Amino acid sequence: MLQLTGRAHFVRSLWILGWALAGSPAVMASEPHSNTRRFHLDAPCQRVFPLFTAAGEKQWAEGWNPEQLSGSEHRGSAFRTRHPDGQVTTWIVTEYDPVAGRVSYARLAEDSNIGLVDVRCSEEGSGSAIDVTYTLTGLTPKGDAFATKFTTDAHYTAMIDEWRRALVSALSSKP
Repeated sequence: MLQLTGRAHFVRSLWILGWALAGSPAVMASEPHSNTRRFHLDAPCQRVFPLFTAAGEKQWAEGWNPEQLSGSEHRGSAFRTRHPDGQVTTWIVTEYDPVAGRVSYARLAEDSNIGLVDVRCSEEGSGSAIDVTYTLTGLTPKGDAFATKFTTDAHYTAMIDEWRRALVSALSSKP
């Protein structure tokens, strides 16, 4: 039997999840939608990277209140979030490498979409370059509409700019 590791194993797992969910009449086939943006922060990765964990995000993301289901920030840990509109999303840490500046998550927004979130932090001058990629796949027509809109250049750029402003504020208020 073929042994899968890392990202290949995870992609296969998502495919199986999507296939299993396909038995539901509300589920539809959809293509992934993806977008990536880069921004700069005037702080080293060592200081910035912890802000991209479930607990760290509380310091800068308004309304972010994850419920830890297992583990902490390491690979295999899981947490759940509830959006003010009622949307429940379960997150699984798929990669956590502070030395390399990489953290990735798989997410399942119930009855809506599945996706991957990849954050990369690299040294840039006296600060850090942050690359954020969201890849979302709709599980329902509503989920596909969400994924399509979320990853449009206008929406995604505005969201990442909001992240940058919030992170700058959080970094300036801490020593």
